[in-house]
Amino acid sequence: MAETKEIKSPPVSCPPSQLQYSPSLTRSPLLHSENEDTPHPKNKTPRMPFTPPRFNLTPLASPMRKAFKLTKLDPQDAWLPITESRNGNKYYAAFHTLCSGIGIQALVIPVAFTILGWTWGIISLTIAFIWQLYTLWLLVHLHESREEGVRYNRYLELCFATFGEKWGKLLALFPILYLSAGTCTTLIIIGGSTARTFYEILPNLNSIAGVSLIGAVTAVGYCTSIWVISVGQGTLPGVSYNPVRGENNVEKTLGVLNAFGIIAFAFRGHNLILEIQATMPSSDKHPSHVPMWKGVKIAYTLIAACLFPVAIAGYWAYGQLIPANGGMLTALYQFHSHDMSRFVLALTSFSVVVNCLCSFQIYSMPIFDDMESKYTKKMNKPCPWWLRTSIRIFSGFVSFFVGVATPFLASLAGLIGGVALPVTLAYPCFMWLKVKSPKKYSVMWCLNWFLGTFGIGLSGLLIGASIYVIIETGVKVSFFNPK
Repeated sequence: MAETKEIKSPPVSCPPSQLQYSPSLTRSPLLHSENEDTPHPKNKTPRMPFTPPRFNLTPLASPMRKAFKLTKLDPQDAWLPITESRNGNKYYAAFHTLCSGIGIQALVIPVAFTILGWTWGIISLTIAFIWQLYTLWLLVHLHESREEGVRYNRYLELCFATFGEKWGKLLALFPILYLSAGTCTTLIIIGGSTARTFYEILPNLNSIAGVSLIGAVTAVGYCTSIWVISVGQGTLPGVSYNPVRGENNVEKTLGVLNAFGIIAFAFRGHNLILEIQATMPSSDKHPSHVPMWKGVKIAYTLIAACLFPVAIAGYWAYGQLIPANGGMLTALYQFHSHDMSRFVLALTSFSVVVNCLCSFQIYSMPIFDDMESKYTKKMNKPCPWWLRTSIRIFSGFVSFFVGVATPFLASLAGLIGGVALPVTLAYPCFMWLKVKSPKKYSVMWCLNWFLGTFGIGLSGLLIGASIYVIIETGVKVSFFNPK
């Protein structure tokens, strides 16, 4: 009988934080320490050495391959700002999600109502809200694979795992960077138009939970105050609610699509959901999607309580008179600056500035994370404090420079919404199909195929319509002339 050769598993180099918070990792038979080779005490039953299970290994998915995947944890995660700390909870998740999911873009929704009208405006806003909440639920449950012991800590990581690195970069890299960098630039433009901005250096995503809380409170505060003031002042003289349409069918259709793009622009933050969930501990008994979804429900209850009143009350108060550039915020200053308390207007302006600053922190975190990862991969060590500070200052300067050089970017809401729409409404559906592999022709299979395909097609139509509207109506381009 042939002698069975003992197979020793290689030691695994992985930060303690990764071992502690990665599902199923501590139960992997491959994770033996070198101390296990020492003799066991006589009063204890000696542990048998690990031998491979007796089954045929295939080149593709096999139990052994899954076991090896458990060891493929990037030790650099412990050095990067998004995954540096994993002690988050549902309250932190609610703060971050609320801060990233609501902001100044909500004040532009009534502009879409001037084209869609009451009925289709409310229907479109409701469908978009339910649709993006569903795709957010998909992302929360795709964050970790309990069967394989893998956590996707970043949106791009899930894209690469789903579509492959080549197609993942082609499909998602530009929209995600465009969404993050574009949002940061827009926040600087809007915040800078109200007061002088400042930039505060913070180490990681968990450490800015307090900043996200302040940003969330101020966003809810100014959204509520603006629609309450508008309703309190009543409708303006000569208000009309007849939809603004083009002269021919082509212009009408493209105008409606551009309005859909404005509504899509109001829903953001999906590119940060996996990053937020990555700050939480996770195990088989306590998976991270449970507290994450609790935080999301709290956040989106408040988001709904802000978005719908702003859209309905804003359109009721201003109708077709609402300014296309700036929406409710511009309307407040334009129509009520003479009959409202200066203190109320100043407090609203201050809340907008604070919210822009707080939102900038969370939207720029993936940029910081990506820049720092270049250093950690090359040097195989964490960034020193001076380099981390320099990266943040440089990133803030670039966003500030772009905001000052191109202040008209804030008026491209429809185009930004069209470009970012797949990240929010389409890609999560295809990711679910690839990762979860639902039964063919089942409800989840049909629903995700329909929403994903429809989302990609709608994105193309919105981008085309927005470009057409921009060309026809024109955008006041002013380089290095912020107002």
